[in-house]
Formats: sequence, C-alpha cells, structure tokens
Amino acid sequence: MSDIIQLLPDSVANQIAAGEVIQRPASVVKELVENAVDAGAKHIDVIVVDAGRTTIQVIDDGKGMSATDARLSFERHATSKIRQADDLFALHTMGFRGEALASIAAVAQVELRTRLADDEVGTHLTISGSKVLSQEPVACPAGSNFSIENLFFNVPARRKFLKSNSTELNNILAAFERIVLVNPDIAFTFFSNDTEVMNLRATGLRQRIVDVFGKRINQDLLPVDVETTICTITGFVGKPESARKKGAHQYFFVNGRYMRHPFFHKAVMSAFERLLPLGDQVPYFIYFDVPAEDIDVNIHPTKTEIKFENEQAIWQILSAAVKESVGKFNDITAIDFDTEGKPDIPVFDPENRIAPAPKVNIDPQYNPFRRATAPRQTGKAPEQWEQLYEGLLGGDATPSAATPVQTEIDLGLDDDEASDTIIAEKSPVHYQYKGCYIMTAVKSGLMIIDQHRAHVRILYDMYMRQLQSKTAASQKVLFPEVVQFPPSDEEVLQRVMPEIERLGFELTGLGGGSYAVNGVPAGLDGLNVSSLLQQLVSNAAEGLSSLGDMVNHQLALCLARNAAIPVGQILTNEEMEHLINELFQCENPKYSADGRPVLYILRQSEIEKMLE
Repeated sequence: MSDIIQLLPDSVANQIAAGEVIQRPASVVKELVENAVDAGAKHIDVIVVDAGRTTIQVIDDGKGMSATDARLSFERHATSKIRQADDLFALHTMGFRGEALASIAAVAQVELRTRLADDEVGTHLTISGSKVLSQEPVACPAGSNFSIENLFFNVPARRKFLKSNSTELNNILAAFERIVLVNPDIAFTFFSNDTEVMNLRATGLRQRIVDVFGKRINQDLLPVDVETTICTITGFVGKPESARKKGAHQYFFVNGRYMRHPFFHKAVMSAFERLLPLGDQVPYFIYFDVPAEDIDVNIHPTKTEIKFENEQAIWQILSAAVKESVGKFNDITAIDFDTEGKPDIPVFDPENRIAPAPKVNIDPQYNPFRRATAPRQTGKAPEQWEQLYEGLLGGDATPSAATPVQTEIDLGLDDDEASDTIIAEKSPVHYQYKGCYIMTAVKSGLMIIDQHRAHVRILYDMYMRQLQSKTAASQKVLFPEVVQFPPSDEEVLQRVMPEIERLGFELTGLGGGSYAVNGVPAGLDGLNVSSLLQQLVSNAAEGLSSLGDMVNHQLALCLARNAAIPVGQILTNEEMEHLINELFQCENPKYSADGRPVLYILRQSEIEKMLE
C-alpha cells in the first residue's frame, strides 16, 4: 500500500492557522495594535476602510525592524519574546505565539514599511497569500506601517460570512477600546472611511476612560485600590445610580491583558447586593497586577480567559476592595453611636427583682397541615400532599426553551377565557394593596393586578402603534439636554435613528459623539432622558441584524418601562378604574410585553375552600 500521509504546504498550513487567529477584521486590528504597543510606540494610528474589508492600516512610532527581522516576522512561530519553554510562564507582553503576521499574510495582501531609529533607510516588504512578492529599501519614518488590503481575498467563504459593515466596525471598536483602556500613556487615533472616530491623547487612566466613554461617566466612577502579597488591584467601579439593565461597560485586565472572568464578575456585583434592582449592572474597569508565574494565559485560543493559581483568594480580595470602595464613597446613612463618655449602665439593686421570663406553651401535637375540624393524628402526613409536587416529577418538569413563558404560569384563568369574560360584573370600587397591586371583584372571584406591569402593557401597545403608524407626538424641551455616546454606540444610533425619531425624539448632532435632545415623546416628563436614550441604543444593538419589528419592540418596551407608574405610587379609585379599563382594551392583558404575568384571579371556589 502506498503512503497516504504527507506534510501540508506552508500556504495551506498558514490558512489553517489563520482560521484560528484571524476570525474577522477586528482580529487583525487587535494583533497589529498589540504588536505596536510591544514595540514601545508612543503614538499609534489605526485606519480602516469598509470596516476592514478593503483596508486596515496601523502606523506606529515604535522601534521598527531591520530588513532581516521584517522578512522573518512573517514566518510561522517567529517571535522575539520566547526563547525557551519556561518563558511561556513569565509573559509580560501581548503577542508571543509568532502566528499573527503569518496568519494575516496568508489571507490578505500585506505591505510593510519599517525602519529602525538608527538606520537611514527602511524596508518595504510586499506579501500576498503567504508569497513574498518584493523586498526593497525605502525611505520611511522610524517605526512600522502595516497596510492590510482585501482581507480573505483568497478565502471567499470566510469573506462571505462576515457580518454587515456596522457590526464588523463595532467589533473593531470593541477590540480597540480594550487596548487603549490599558495603555493610557500612549496616544491613539482611529479613522473609519476618512472620518476621525477617536483622538486620544496620552493621559492618566481615569481621563482615558472619560475620553473613550464620554464626560458623563466621570461622575459615576469610584476608585478601587488595594495591594497585597498575592496581587495588586486598581481601577474604578460605578456608583449604584449608574447601573443599567444592559450595555454597562465592564472590563477586567490582567497584567495589561483584557480578560473575561464570570467568577470575578460575581465578586464585583456582590458588593452591590441590596443596592441595585435585580438584573441591573454597574460599569467597572478593574486592573490586576499578578506575578506572571501565577497565571496561565494559554487556556483559550484568543487569550481572553486566564487561569489563576490563587483564584479564590483573589476573589475575596476583589470583593472586599469593591465593598470598601462602595461603602466609603457612596452616601449611605449610618447609625450614629455616641461613644463619648461612659455608657449609662444601671447599678445592681438586690431589692429590685427582675420579673422572670414568660413561659412559652408549646403543643408538640400541633400539625399545621391538619384541618381544624379533623381529629388530631400525630405524625400523619397532610392530606393530598402529592398535589404540592405535581409537575415537578417526570419529563414535564423542565419547560422547553421554545415554549412561551406565559404557558408555564398559572394565572387562575381558563386557557380560552376572553377579556370580556374576565371583567364581567366588575366592581366599580377597587382596593390598592401596598401601592403595588390593585384588587377588584369580578364575576369569577377576586382579581389581583400588578399596577406597574399593567401600565407597561398599556404603554407598550401605544408605542408600538405609534411606531407602526409612524406617527408620534413630540414635545419640545425648553432647555435641551446633551447626551454623550461612545463611538461603538454611536454607530448603532445612526442605524436606529429613524425609529427613535418616530417615537418623538428630536436629536441634533454636536460632534464628538454628543447630541442635543431638542424634543422628547409626550408623556415622558420628569424622566432621565439621557439615560433612557442610552438604554434604547443598548437594547437596539442586540437587534442590528434585523431592525424592523425587533428594534420597534425593544424601543417601545424600554420607553414603556421608564414611563410606567412606579411601584409604590398611590392611586385614586378613578385612576385604578381607568387603568383596568385601559388594560383590558389591550390585545393581551394577561401578560406584559416581556412575558411576565400582569394579573391573577383568585377563584370564588378557592376562597370558599380556604375558609371552610
């Protein structure tokens, strides 16, 4: 039998490696900018055309390369950072695998101009699909200038499955932000299609965060700073009032490298227990300085997951540091103890006898599950106890992911019970319980309505009708408010601007990601318009691939939640009557727009059974 195993050609091997290293244009930007940082650059320019499809150019003023190094840098496993295996466990730089430039050259057309500071002439290298086309001397500034054109030109399947330009540009900006946030001492500029998106001067860490995400975030940052023998943790966390449902800026960095770490995320959020509504997220920018030998960065191909040797100890340090920061800088009312002088302790008086503690009579035969009229039967299980566990056993215990939420919730209603039937013989008098629930008598029993969810349902339907009919009432504001968007959110804003304007917002661009809000939808008086718009854009970002109804749903739901009656607001009987009537004019009054129950009916038969 003839031999069938053979070595792959270098061009094919490089394309296979490129599939792991270069997943999209953002991967190219990340690798080239990290190389520029490692080269000691103090100013880095990034230029992209058509979200990186046509051109990606990275220019730096680092130390540059010699002619030999320039040629060798495009070979696989060529690196200046590793000399022996032990070096893998003491890494202090970004790129070290030696596959980035080789992978880029395998799937693109590359031009490199580079010069050492001490050399008079630089090197111009041209490569296409791993093939070196030319190498010649050239006059150029010190540093490196990489130009990547026609990415995936020889891998049409990969190019075909790239996302839209807006999505790919957002991915590039996300990768760019992760690098600039950890290198505030380096100046960066970012251009997209000849438009300057970012111009970041060299500055301190806090100012770099403000330059990237806008001036408004400055007032929400609380410093975190702790130094131990295990690690040093610095950075910032947001105040509780800066929390958002979605789109909060959350970053972990370890030794200058971005990482994701759900375990440490829980450590940060644990400091905000009972300070935030369920599901809200605060921004944070946390920087770890850990001995290189105590971490492993090779557990994930993209190096975004890192293993720590002392993970549990660092979790405790991080949690304590964030709690201290929140407790120190957040205005939380504390109990004021008067520690001046001696405490007033009464003198013992033998004549003044203290009454003995009252006796507690305990009935060991008492069974809370036994009917009051039934004879005592000690140790006997409650009647029909199996009903408590119905639905929890067998294959029906876990609902299918495709099943709507409302099919799994018992509202005390029949499946086909119509709205008119529910409110038949409705009482004209209603009772509000603890400012949260409206209770009213209906034909079938006692109806309990969540007033906030009911109003969200009503407003959601109204906003959806406005979006679909493209008519919404806009209310001019006397003093326009300025709202700031980071570059990544601004791209989303431009896509959903028509839908936002149909809702009744009027925005005027001021440049630099700032917009003046000249008009708001009628009925939003007293709301934080800036926060609302940022939340709208964050919600819409999840539906960029299919705007239309999905974005309309997200925008309408966000507006409804912010404009609805808050929990705890006291209502008059007339207001409760109006709310109930409006609710049952909705298409689906039983559930809110996000699938949560709005009402429950306690049947007359259930009430009678409980009072037997």
